[in-house]
Amino acid sequence: MEEELKCPVCGSLFREPIILPCSHNVCLPCARTIAVQTPEREQHLPALLQPRAPAAAAAGGAAGPGPAAGSEAECAAGGGGGEHADKLSLHSESDSGYGSYTPSLKSPNGVRVLPLGPAPAGSSSAAAPRGAGPSSSLTCPQCHRSASLDPRGLRGFPRNRLLEAIVQRYQQGRAAAKCQLCDRSPPEPAAVACEQCEVLYCAACQLKCHPTRGPFAKHRLLPPPGLPGRPGGGKAAAGARKLPTCADHELENYSMYCVSCGTPVCYQCLEEGKHGQHEVKALGAMWKQHKTQLSQALNGVSDKAKEAKEFLVQLKNILQQIQENGLDYEACLVAQCDALVDALTRQKAKLLTKVTKEREHKLKVVWDQINHCTLKLRQSTGLMEYCLEVIKENDPSGFLQISDALIKRVQVSQEQWVKGALEPKVSAEFDLTLDSEPLLQSIHQLDFIQMKCRVPPVPLLQLEKCCTRNNSVTLAWRMPPFTHNPVEGYILELDDGDGGQFREVYVGKETLCTIDGLHFNSTYNARVKAFNSSGVGPYSKTVVLQTSDVAWFTFDPSSAHRDIVLSNDNQTATCSSYDDRVVLGTAAFSKGVHYWELHVDRYDNHPDPAFGIARINVVKDMMLGKDDKAWAMYVDNNRSWFMHCNSHTSRTEGGVSKGATVGVLLDLNKHSLTFYINGQQQGPPAFENVEGVFMPALSLNRNVQVNPFQFSLTHSACQPKEKFYCLSKVIA
Repeated sequence: MEEELKCPVCGSLFREPIILPCSHNVCLPCARTIAVQTPEREQHLPALLQPRAPAAAAAGGAAGPGPAAGSEAECAAGGGGGEHADKLSLHSESDSGYGSYTPSLKSPNGVRVLPLGPAPAGSSSAAAPRGAGPSSSLTCPQCHRSASLDPRGLRGFPRNRLLEAIVQRYQQGRAAAKCQLCDRSPPEPAAVACEQCEVLYCAACQLKCHPTRGPFAKHRLLPPPGLPGRPGGGKAAAGARKLPTCADHELENYSMYCVSCGTPVCYQCLEEGKHGQHEVKALGAMWKQHKTQLSQALNGVSDKAKEAKEFLVQLKNILQQIQENGLDYEACLVAQCDALVDALTRQKAKLLTKVTKEREHKLKVVWDQINHCTLKLRQSTGLMEYCLEVIKENDPSGFLQISDALIKRVQVSQEQWVKGALEPKVSAEFDLTLDSEPLLQSIHQLDFIQMKCRVPPVPLLQLEKCCTRNNSVTLAWRMPPFTHNPVEGYILELDDGDGGQFREVYVGKETLCTIDGLHFNSTYNARVKAFNSSGVGPYSKTVVLQTSDVAWFTFDPSSAHRDIVLSNDNQTATCSSYDDRVVLGTAAFSKGVHYWELHVDRYDNHPDPAFGIARINVVKDMMLGKDDKAWAMYVDNNRSWFMHCNSHTSRTEGGVSKGATVGVLLDLNKHSLTFYINGQQQGPPAFENVEGVFMPALSLNRNVQVNPFQFSLTHSACQPKEKFYCLSKVIA
């Protein structure tokens, strides 16, 4: 709030604040520094800004056509005071008292002021007193609108006593009293003041030096002076405050409020006629009305402030998320680049191995050829030297004895140097060329787009909203905050309740899904993933849900016929029609053995209520069993029939009456449906090959009333996996 209590000129707390015509405030001493006379050069305004008052126009015509004459005429018109005082400003718009003139200079404190300059010689403004001259003006330091001063000068602006009182209270509260017993420097602010000891204590010193026991138990501890809550402090301040008096009549207090002028007025203002023709209202009534309007306006500001605080929290969370995401992205980038470097290093090692093998192979081939050629050369050289020595001998007979053999050996030795024997088998060049250009291009084209996750992120399961009821499970999830990848839908998967494979049970855009018709006393694992046009995102964490081992059901108001009236927490059904209407239970069965009973409490005029099972989309405005979505037994007071698809079978003697009990046994292991009356099986098994998901169903009219019959019964012969308890009554 301190910024609201500072003057825009001096930057300090307001001193004697006055209200400008633009509704802004300024200190009275500061107003004197920025209230200046308009120089002659500033009075040469465009024609659109020239005053339109008749007196000013007449004065301008008498003074001559020159600009200086026009300025003097305007000042003279203003100097008259009187009836044209509200038309003196050269910058006013219509009768608003202020305009949108922009001064040409800017002061060091950021306030725009008019440049001071000497008044033109001979002008009437030169002789006018400072602050009250005919062309003196004041520029608002906030909106930069200029307002002219009347003959009263700055005293013509109303004093903002309310702001002055708030500043005074703020200064008192800020100058908190200090503890008088503190050893610290500076002392701690005082928390309490003892009325008897007349000593100020901080919280620590009060516990140490002035405990609330013993001789100090009867001492009265009060808030320190200057703080809210001290008895008498507010009243004394209010009583010391001087009642505001009228600016025009200093001896009169404000008593009325002029609606036309928007200002408080006194009784004398009304008598003199200045506000005589204006609409006026009682000051107290307008005070309360404007307070109410301000309170209502503050409600809107308070809401916006609350939204702004929440928005700031969101921005701070975004800052934290940016920091975390930045670190994550940096770590991801480093990891990916390191992976690339590692892959390149491994590939380099592989390529070097290939080069090494190729080099060793070439060296081996060359060395083998060198050794082979050296051996042959040594043999040929020895043979050649031996033949030369033989040729030197002069013994013809001896020569002829060995010449044939030597000739053959020389010929054989010559034949060993076949074509290609004196050519290298390998080249010194390596026939290995590494094509790195595509990889270099890929590296140069490597960008963050390759790191961006296009598929949706992992959904977050909202465990506090996940629950089970009977054999139904409800799962809820949401996307992580600040997710920018679009989500087109979700895929919810559930296993078979026995540790089997997952299967899709829901695909859509909802984030809350209930799956009915599961197995009782089973443990299910569920997971969800999101998808969009780019693909399917990763799975969420798996949540484990346990269905009930014992089922309970009530009647379902959402699916019941409109003539069915439910009460007693949906455990009592009442039909308002003479026609048969259908109501379903809230449980659904797909596996196991289930048995429930209904007790007939009232049975009038021999109606035909029907008991059985049905699918969720059964027709509800006719007797149960007339369509292909229900399997039922309808019974009167003498006999019963089984009915499905409007086919009546197995007429059996024995009916119901008041006090009878009707039992329904649904064995989904054997896919059969059997009925009981008063504990005895009614006829043969009613239906075989019953498969699917079924709900308890009943059709009745207004002549039947069925009350709940509480029990804990399981068909022992079938050894069911689950027991089913009915907590329902039907009243017709």
